[in-house]
Amino acid sequence: MTVAAVLFAIAALGGVIIAGMRLRGRQLPPLGLALVHGAFAAGGLIAFLVVVVGRATSTQAVVALVGFIIAALGGFFLFSYHLRRHALPVPVVIVHGLIAVISFIILLIAIFAAAT
Repeated sequence: MTVAAVLFAIAALGGVIIAGMRLRGRQLPPLGLALVHGAFAAGGLIAFLVVVVGRATSTQAVVALVGFIIAALGGFFLFSYHLRRHALPVPVVIVHGLIAVISFIILLIAIFAAAT
């Protein structure tokens, strides 16, 4: 779970930059930044999925995984706007980020609970 958390943390840095750009009025972030953000998030999701499916995990871990899957769906939706060169819808950017942050916090709780 720690590897997934690190990958999600790196993805979050990119997400904060992307959201900041959009909230300051930029219609689209650089495509490279969006791709790197998505790649780290996808890597975190795959690593986390392997852990949750591969062994017995806590309820918090499963809840976090579901949250990350929902955030990923939002990310795909936002990326479809990017590919069509349409402005990213601010409400979706905010909800996508909030779901990802909440899921990340729940993941950290699951990691710390498993360590004790």
